[in-house]
Amino acid sequence: MSIDVDMAEIAALFIEECQEGLEVMEAGLIDLEPGTADSETMNAIFRAAHSIKGGGATFGFTEISDFAHHAETLLDEMRTGQRQVTRENVDLLLASTDCIKAMVDELGDGEVDTTRADELVVDLKAMIESDGGAPAPAASPEPVKAEGPLVSAYKINFKPHSTIFASCNDPIYMLMELKSHGELEVSANGVKELSFDQMDPEECHLNWQVALQLSEPGTVNLETIKEVFAWVEDECDLEIDAIATDGSIVMPASQNDAVADAGSSNDSVSDSDESASKTSENNAPANVVAKETGTDTNKAKPSASPKPSDKPQASANSKPKDSGNIRVSIHKIDALINLVGELVITQSMLSRYSGEGTENNNKLDEDLREGLAQLARNTRDMQESVMAIRLQPIASTFSRFTRLVRDTSNALGKKIDLELIGENTELDKTVLEKIADPLVHLVRNSLDHGLETPEERLEAGKPETGNLTLNAYHKGGVVIIEVTDDGAGINQHKVLAKAQEKGIVDEGVDLTPDQINDLIFAPGFSTADVVSDLSGRGVGMDVVRRNITELGGEVSVVSEMGVGSTFTIRLPLTLAIVDGQLVRVGSECYVVPLLSIIETVQPKAEDVSAMPGHTELFKQRGEYIPVLRLHKLFNVESDSTSSTDGLMVVVESNGENVGLFVDDLLDQQQVVIKSLETNYRQIQGISGAT
Repeated sequence: MSIDVDMAEIAALFIEECQEGLEVMEAGLIDLEPGTADSETMNAIFRAAHSIKGGGATFGFTEISDFAHHAETLLDEMRTGQRQVTRENVDLLLASTDCIKAMVDELGDGEVDTTRADELVVDLKAMIESDGGAPAPAASPEPVKAEGPLVSAYKINFKPHSTIFASCNDPIYMLMELKSHGELEVSANGVKELSFDQMDPEECHLNWQVALQLSEPGTVNLETIKEVFAWVEDECDLEIDAIATDGSIVMPASQNDAVADAGSSNDSVSDSDESASKTSENNAPANVVAKETGTDTNKAKPSASPKPSDKPQASANSKPKDSGNIRVSIHKIDALINLVGELVITQSMLSRYSGEGTENNNKLDEDLREGLAQLARNTRDMQESVMAIRLQPIASTFSRFTRLVRDTSNALGKKIDLELIGENTELDKTVLEKIADPLVHLVRNSLDHGLETPEERLEAGKPETGNLTLNAYHKGGVVIIEVTDDGAGINQHKVLAKAQEKGIVDEGVDLTPDQINDLIFAPGFSTADVVSDLSGRGVGMDVVRRNITELGGEVSVVSEMGVGSTFTIRLPLTLAIVDGQLVRVGSECYVVPLLSIIETVQPKAEDVSAMPGHTELFKQRGEYIPVLRLHKLFNVESDSTSSTDGLMVVVESNGENVGLFVDDLLDQQQVVIKSLETNYRQIQGISGAT
């Protein structure tokens, strides 16, 4: 009986697993140094490629599994020492990783373009067949020449856990895959007798005993059989016996090698504890064993044809280790956060009745006030716990820049070291996704405009290798991300001249150094003399500022000629809930984010002056900043008629200060921001409603 499985769910699961494996491959390949091969790194890369190939074969994504097989072959030669690690084969494997990424991305569309894969297969085969590597495997596998008898069949005892369907795995597909290797006999058994009302259609209640007779002895090794079950190794109990042509249970030496760990010597599988743990480390089923008669396997010596007593026995009751993590749809998390936001709003509404000085205080029972206080504490704890669900370390975003810096510096002929600091700094998932593109622009700007060529650096008395640092940390309730280089810095004379040439700044205007540096964020501004793939079209830095501003953040730059530049991004931890200062204008109440407020003062008459055109300026410690009267902006009645009657709330945005003139300050309060434009329409000066 075939079980109907939603292929879209299988594809989604496979894509997610592939993306994780590809990240491991890319990071590991970049870390490889030419001429050396760290065994741990090589094994991690190989295991990731092997899992991708095995998953593709299991789920029927043959285009991906076939291509991954060639990359895996080259990796195998590198990890076993048959081939040296060179820049050429690392570059080829990185290109292969990119190709697999592209094919995985296309799975959602239902059709995979193999044009690029076909081109790379030619290069991979050429590399494999070149000096120093083993010959490329033939399309049809040749019989395995083992020292012992050839394997002609396999006996498999496959016992899926009852929850196997929950991970979108179907045992039928695995049995069909086995059938492609020869003649298959399958018998299905019930785990236990169940009454009709005990049967759950979402659980697996069967196990299978399989006899696989190979089309030709020696053509299929144990590793190939294991690959069929690679994606369910933690969701089943599995026993595999290799049967020789004379009917004895054997495990030829060539198959022992497949069972051993990538970095281990070719020890016999009779060393049960060691081989089992090593097999597990390689994503191979730790319980792929033959039967045991009770011999002390730790003392058994390896042999070409070990007897059944030489094989380790896996515990029938062993359970996969719980990772402690679950995958939850982002839509479910958003719905939960929205509900917590509503709870925060309700708690805020009720809290006004328990505050000191309210007219209802004397009428409320003490128990009610204590209950409201407890509700406030519980609400805050729940809110922090739920918000933490969306927080993810910025390491996932930072990791992509290792490859970017490597490829870009090679293309530009520059030597650059990248340093990543604060990779465990956590940020809201939405913010994390949207900050990736602005960071790419900033890093490319440093690589192209900031950091010099080795010759230019030596001439300037610097080391020929430049330094680029990405640093993330928490400060005062916000996340700070810094992009720092020790390059040439911003040429302020050139920037100002270019800005005047483009009409961004009028001739003769006196600007401070910080204001000149800030010109690079102007739309259409670029100092590049030549348009390249990286820059020069005047698109990028203005987009960086706009995207960061949309996230409620700010970006600024500090630079010194000949020393280097630092771009600083300030971001909120989350976009859902904001710590705000309530201000009153007449009968209306507004919320100003606390992170934007610099100070609040009661202005003196001499501190506020009117300019031609009815513009007001407020003198703040020797500098004049524009004044914005909220009652005029929103057309409401105000209690304050003169500048000395109200309060001036000085706020900062994009490096510039503005004085908001209000009647009074109220409480500080956490607020849940709702999009006014989505639910009503866009209103100037209002970012959202609560």
